Amino acid sequence: MDLFTDVTEESAYRPLAARMRPRTLSEFVGQDHVLAPGKPLFEAISHNALHSMIFWGPPGVGKTTLARVITASCGGRFDSLSAVLSGVREIRAAIEKAQQHRVTGGSPSILFVDEVHRFNKSQQDAFLPHIENGTIVFIGATTENPAFELNNALLSRARVYLLKSLQNEELVRIVDTALADAERGFGSWKLTIKEENKLMLARAADGDARRILNLLELAADLAEPTEQGTREITSAVLEQISRESLRRFDKGGDVYYEQISALHKALRGSSPDAALYWLVRMLDGGCDPLYIARRLVRMASEDIGIADPRALQVTLQAWDAYERLGSPEGELAIAQAVIYLACAPKSNAACQALAQAREIVDTTGSLEVPLHLRNASTNLTRDMGYGESYRYAHDEPHGYAAGENYFPEELRNSQFYFPLDSGFEGRVRDRLEFFRKLDSASDKQRYGTK
Repeated sequence: MDLFTDVTEESAYRPLAARMRPRTLSEFVGQDHVLAPGKPLFEAISHNALHSMIFWGPPGVGKTTLARVITASCGGRFDSLSAVLSGVREIRAAIEKAQQHRVTGGSPSILFVDEVHRFNKSQQDAFLPHIENGTIVFIGATTENPAFELNNALLSRARVYLLKSLQNEELVRIVDTALADAERGFGSWKLTIKEENKLMLARAADGDARRILNLLELAADLAEPTEQGTREITSAVLEQISRESLRRFDKGGDVYYEQISALHKALRGSSPDAALYWLVRMLDGGCDPLYIARRLVRMASEDIGIADPRALQVTLQAWDAYERLGSPEGELAIAQAVIYLACAPKSNAACQALAQAREIVDTTGSLEVPLHLRNASTNLTRDMGYGESYRYAHDEPHGYAAGENYFPEELRNSQFYFPLDSGFEGRVRDRLEFFRKLDSASDKQRYGTK
């Protein structure tokens, strides 16, 4: 055999995660919410009632494996594409194979498309007629929200199944199976591992079956010999292999937005402890702290606003502090801002006021500025009545020109900002109510209104 001789699949090295891939539904671990007896997907597989589907979930939960198990269960033909590596040419080739098999075979052709969200609209559209006429049973896998990333036409032809991260006890079951399996796993290695270390391994895998098997394979290579002739996977070994393992945080995907959403909602809900938890989860996963700092500035205006104007100052100062100090020192300033926002009085009145003002502008168009509000900067504009009858507020009682109109005449007495009785904004509300009483009295005197 020379250097260029092909190596057969049987003799080639295969990672533990590939060797331990479930072959049947009974070997599959997790996803009981769709695969337990009586659940729709389980019943469809059991009765060979296949339909096109989308598996949506994080990495390592069994999307590809489940597609293969479904194909094996129904005796179908399996073909796969990766949207990362494939284009229209590969799609056409896969469809042609399915069409040929349909003529000569009879069993269904399963076309599995990994990372399907990476296909553009026209590439996704290429599957539609072949799903429609039964040439293929389409199974797509995505880590992104299909409602945002996939065409409505494709979604209407495929049922979406949400797959969840594996629980620690499910990951421990996968470890136990790999340690006991002498054919595909480490059953002949005489490996031992304490229950608490299995749980440690599961926590390091963070819900990912592929990751726990990869970590187990590394741990097996580093296992320490014992006096009993076995090899033990100790906590020291696990600490060594999992030291650099980050929790799940996809900087461009759903988890990114789910976690910042959780942080935002915890702040809005005045839960400093939950807010700190999500902050640390994001930092631990590799999120740019400056991204969090920018979002905190937005939250200070959206959810606190005038109820505590200092909140905006605190977030800007935290942003500045992090830019000056960097990590990890600057992260404390961001944490301080998170705690402050969570504990501050809340009001979305400013946010609502801006939205209502925008709506009025959209619906009323370019109304003229009233003459008395225009600046009489030249003799011509002065002669045209610019600034005429304008009342200088500082010269009025209470520093307020009661009854003055600062809107276009068509929008006189409009109100967008409705302050809440929260923090400083409660004082603002009282002051504005006082001014409105002055306006009402002025209107009665001027127009004789009741």
